[in-house]
Amino acid sequence: MTQHDPSLAIAELRANVSVPFARARAMPKAVYTSAAFAKAEQEHIFARDWLCAGRADALAEPGDYLTMTIAGEPVIILRDRDGALRGMSNVCRHRMSTLLEGRGNVRSIVCPYHAWTYNLDGSLRGAPAMARNEGFCKEDVRLPSVRVEDWLGWIMVTLNPEAPPVAERLAGVERLVGHLPMATYREVFREAFRWDTNWKVLAENFMESYHLPVCHAGTIGGSCDLNLMQCPEGEAAFNHHWIVKNDTVPLALAHRSNTVLQGDERRITWLLAIYPALLITLTPGYFWYLSLTPDGPGSVHVLFGGGMSAEWMADPEAERHLASVKALLDAVNLEDKACVERVWQGLSAGMSAPGALSHLERPNYDFARYIAGRMP
Repeated sequence: MTQHDPSLAIAELRANVSVPFARARAMPKAVYTSAAFAKAEQEHIFARDWLCAGRADALAEPGDYLTMTIAGEPVIILRDRDGALRGMSNVCRHRMSTLLEGRGNVRSIVCPYHAWTYNLDGSLRGAPAMARNEGFCKEDVRLPSVRVEDWLGWIMVTLNPEAPPVAERLAGVERLVGHLPMATYREVFREAFRWDTNWKVLAENFMESYHLPVCHAGTIGGSCDLNLMQCPEGEAAFNHHWIVKNDTVPLALAHRSNTVLQGDERRITWLLAIYPALLITLTPGYFWYLSLTPDGPGSVHVLFGGGMSAEWMADPEAERHLASVKALLDAVNLEDKACVERVWQGLSAGMSAPGALSHLERPNYDFARYIAGRMP
């Protein structure tokens, strides 16, 4: 395999997932380390599937915006004057400067290069010193649109005009956890960071709880029993497993005012891996998520956010409970960072080789099948 040819890595991956799960092994090393495979992922996965830009309540007011890059394409997502979510190119239609950075609020989108100005619907409002250009017509210029959908409070974005609607693709998620009304949960923190590992290593780390007792011995390792863990076969667009939690973290349980959830529903933590790169931990009391953007084979940008259910948001002690959970999650992230960066170091070693999977790593096998199915 050359640096520019991912075909061998793709063939190895397809052979890897062609065997029954009971005989499955971890994905081949080249699937993580090959720059050519990483480029193929950008073209065939990230440029084609639905990605998450965070929570819709982060863009509450007209003019609230955030930016992201999808497969090398700069994108703006904003709340327009009518209250709708819009996606559009983040590149000026004049000399192709990028327009906005980060997050914020604007009344209009002004290019920082020549001050071409766009309305919140992407139409061109003004272009200084263009009157003498006989071929220029302001009404013909607008920022290309990008598909955006609000799915249960998540901002989902795709460059693919032919991608099935999110609600259709993820109907199985609603069947599974529809008793937990994600759309009513509220985001209370949102951060971004970068880790030195392949994005799939971090995704797989989330998908399996086999590592909890060891990697998280100092934090959450004792809050679950591996013998009670269920790892069923995943669906085409996501995989999942769940953990029956004890009362170590009160915010992970249904609030006492919640009379809808019954029995174990009140204490089950769901781990949802929405392909390719949205990872959600959902409890009756709070949620947190990671949304991943690869940066070459050995680096990943991570959007990390979380919040609480409506019942806990209304609780007078919510802020105290949330501060405790946020401190816990920060500690868990540090443990995960160490673990996934060690895996990347091992993947880059000459004598390393993929091993057999545990029954607790069924989601990893399903994830590998998804990736293989997206490759040409």
